[in-house]
Order: sequence, then C-alpha cells, then structure tokens
Amino acid sequence: MIDHLRLARTEGVGPATFRKLLARFGTATAAIEALPEFARAAGRAAPLRIPAAAVAEREIEQIERVGARLLCLGRAPYPALLAETEDAPPVLTVLGDVDLLSRRAVAIVGSRNASANGRRIAESIAEDLAKAGLVVVSGLARGIDGAAHTGALRAGATVACIAGGVDVVYPPEHAALQARIGREGALVAEMPVGTEPLARLFPRRNRVIAGLSLGVVVVEAAEKSGSLITARLAVEANREVFAVPGSPLDARCRGTNRLIRTGAHLTETAEDVLAQLEFGIGQAALFERKSGLAEGLGDADISNSERSQVRAAVLGLLGPAPTGVDDLIRRCQLPTAAVLAVLLDLEIAGRVETLPGHRVALVAEPGG
Repeated sequence: MIDHLRLARTEGVGPATFRKLLARFGTATAAIEALPEFARAAGRAAPLRIPAAAVAEREIEQIERVGARLLCLGRAPYPALLAETEDAPPVLTVLGDVDLLSRRAVAIVGSRNASANGRRIAESIAEDLAKAGLVVVSGLARGIDGAAHTGALRAGATVACIAGGVDVVYPPEHAALQARIGREGALVAEMPVGTEPLARLFPRRNRVIAGLSLGVVVVEAAEKSGSLITARLAVEANREVFAVPGSPLDARCRGTNRLIRTGAHLTETAEDVLAQLEFGIGQAALFERKSGLAEGLGDADISNSERSQVRAAVLGLLGPAPTGVDDLIRRCQLPTAAVLAVLLDLEIAGRVETLPGHRVALVAEPGG
C-alpha cells in the first residue's frame, strides 16, 4: 500500500499514467524503482519528485486519524464499477461505509443556484431511488446536490464525492449534512486529507461521481455547467444519462433540455430511471474496458536503440494539437506495443500529455 500511494502521488503520474506504469512494471514498487532512469532516458532534465515512504506513511496515519480508510485501485474493496473507467483514481479516501461504493448506485447532480421546484424534484427522485434500494451519489454542492443527499437519507443511503479532503467541510453551510453522510453514508475523496477544494479539482470529482454510478440524473443545469461535464463523463463511461425537463424561459434548464434533445432520457420521476436501468443493467458491455492500452504495454520489450528510433518517429509526428493514438500508430507503421511504450516514456518525461478520447499531444516547451 505504501508504494501504491507513493506512485499515485508522484509528480506527473496521473490516473491514466498510473495504470500504464502498473501494466508495464507489474507492481508499484518496480515502477518507482525504474522511474528515475526511465524519465532520464526519455529526455527529462530535472529529477522526478517521488514521495519518500515516510511521507506516504504520514498520509495514511492522517487518514486513519480522521477515521477514514484508503482504497487502492486493483485491490478490494475498491469499487469495481469505478475501476473499469480509464481514468479511475489510483487511490481513494473513504469516510463511512465503504461497502456502499460497490452497491448499485445512481447519481443526481444539478445547479447550485437551483429553484425551489428543482430542489423538490431532486429530493423526491433521490428518496424514491433510495426506497428502491439504490445508493444515491452526488457532489455535496449547494442546490441540487444537497437536495439529493437529503432526500436519499430519508429512505436509504447516499455517497458524497468531494473535491477536497474528506475532513474539509465545503460548502460551509453543509457542515451538518457532510457530518451526517460520514456517519450514515460515505464521503469519498481522491485528494489527500486536508486538501482545500480548489476549482481545478471539481472536474476530477465529477468523473468519480459518474464512475461510481450506473446512470446520472441531471436536474437543472445551465448551458455551461459542471453538471453537464458529469453527464459527458457518464456518456464516455458507458453510463445512462437522464435529464429532467424545465421551462425554456429558465436559464437553469437550458442545459438539461439540450441533453434531452441530444439523447438523454427524459425523466420526471424515479420510475423513469428505474425502468431504464432494469432494461439496460446486467449487460457485460457496461463493465468492459474499451481501451487496449494496458494489454498492449505488457509486450513492450524492445532494446534501447529500437526505443530511440521509435521515440524519434513518434516525436516527429506529434505536435501541440491532439492526435488519436490509433492514428499515430498507423502513421508510424511500427509495432503497437513499441509505440505505446515510447508514449509512456515521453509522458513520464513531461514531453507528451494524454488527453480524453485516447489522444495525445506534445507538451509545449517553456517559453515556446
């Protein structure tokens, strides 16, 4: 667990890179031992910042001190449905009932500046879903999220995914609600204990909400809303998307109405959600990983000279504009495993970044 956490907190190692490193080296310990030379060979000048074992041990002590538990990707009881997403967090901190993360769940999200009707609808749907035995997942934000958690607690269980540490209260007015969820449900965080919920962390939280759930219900969302990000992430993860229709005169409903126009399930009650899930759940395709990255990386046994040739070919074809990995492999006309191995080299070296949609791009040089 110590080395798993150290690798997860290593500079430049995001969720996708973490998974690739495990596929390539087999264990977190082996990956950590190989990383310094690995990064130098790929052209990185500055040494990688890898947390010492003592730092990881202190983080685990902090987690235990607040009564929480650390879950590691690939080890029970890490939630299997979330693990199937391509960018599943390498580690999660959970305060409360860990088993709730592995139960059938539906997310409810929406506007922070929600109307009274929107809050009432969210509470009602959440309560009825909880009565039906589903766990309700949301983000503990003002408005729709808070209403969803409140409704679910009336009849069953709820999980709150938060952007900061599990011990950091946000928003302040949800202090009592957050404490209650920690006692009766579960609080889930990707970030370390004590982390303040910065704006850049909320999209990461949104992908956890979508990944834990079989479907996402959106109640009131403006055209540019974090809830629409959650809906998009749900689509990318092969989850169902539901949207409650609203007045075209209300800006808070334009996003949900657009979701319906583009294929989301029109939803008015919990029965609409349950009917669709009963029709679609149980298909193995929902739980299958589409990406073949992990499988391909295991075959990347190439010499240093061959690696240099592949690296030169890949760098010659990449630019700052995103390129599909499959397209890159076709253009290189080189073995898939070799190209994927070199992309991992370059990612660790900070010269290439992996983007959603199985795409990569060259990282611009400072001042370039």
